[in-house]
Amino acid sequence: MEDFNKENKYLRARERVENLKKFYSNLTSYVIVCSGLAIVNYYVNEWHYMWFLWVVFGWGIGIIFHAIGTFNLNPFFGRDWEERKLKEYMDKDREEGRSNRWE
Repeated sequence: MEDFNKENKYLRARERVENLKKFYSNLTSYVIVCSGLAIVNYYVNEWHYMWFLWVVFGWGIGIIFHAIGTFNLNPFFGRDWEERKLKEYMDKDREEGRSNRWE
């Protein structure tokens, strides 16, 4: 059983590292592409119309949601919430099983 727990912890840690790599890769792409678009925008019309901001805001919303998922920042439905609910339901089932035995 101890080996199973170690393997489970390893797999969860590995999944977390993969998610972090994906987030930082996405963030790096965001910074590079948006910077490049800003430079192109400046050379094309010298900030008369800053169209690159549409990309910055749109992709930025995606980055925010990616960060919320990666860093477990959702206070309502995060991983802690899932674990609490699982424990609550397991405890409830265990209690119901005990009470049914005596009936």
